[in-house]
Amino acid sequence: MPRPPKWRRVQFLPEITYFKPAGVPLKQLDEVKLTIEELEAIRLKDLEELEQEECAEKMGISRPTFFRIINSARSKIADALVNGKAIRIEGGNFKISQLVRCLKCGNVWQEISIDDKKEDIKCPSCNNKELILDDNYGRWCHRHRRRGDFDKSD
Repeated sequence: MPRPPKWRRVQFLPEITYFKPAGVPLKQLDEVKLTIEELEAIRLKDLEELEQEECAEKMGISRPTFFRIINSARSKIADALVNGKAIRIEGGNFKISQLVRCLKCGNVWQEISIDDKKEDIKCPSCNNKELILDDNYGRWCHRHRRRGDFDKSD
């Protein structure tokens, strides 16, 4: 029996998850499926220009695993661009991960799946609930939602 896949940490969920060549009807297109962790690998390495070791660390995986993921993503994107295929971004083995900073004591820690119950998150050092996201998503605290918040249901 194969071992279960390891969850990859991602810090970005795209709002737009489908790309297609202009002027070609959907029913005539083949699709390439890009997983969320493949997109995260592309974002970290090619957009953020981090070293592979840093990328692997941010995703919570080994460097060889990161190398396989990024190569798979690049191959899929090249196939779509060269052969005129649509790209659908979905699925994969991932958990949302975000750096969080306490406004009271300044403690910074990695929080997994913060979009589930943000209101229940407390600083592990001082139990304060006044927190901000410490990356590119914008800021939030338990009383005030601001631009970049994960919860799009409002």
